Amino acid sequence: MNTKEQKYLSKLGEKIRKLREEKHYEQKAFAFDHEIGRTQLYMIENGKTNPRLLTLMKIANGLDISLSELLNL
Repeated sequence: MNTKEQKYLSKLGEKIRKLREEKHYEQKAFAFDHEIGRTQLYMIENGKTNPRLLTLMKIANGLDISLSELLNL
């Protein structure tokens, strides 16, 4: 992964964490309720993995936003 991709994934993870916390969702509960592994969500929020499209769709749905809103950094 190059530097530009890493920066994007870090920003995406920060955005997901911020939106999740604004909805007062704990990481573990959010992951469970939206069928995402807790470790996977942790890695996404910390910019350490490149999430699959289906996972991003589950996250966007859980945050009650569109996928395009989620990806718009």
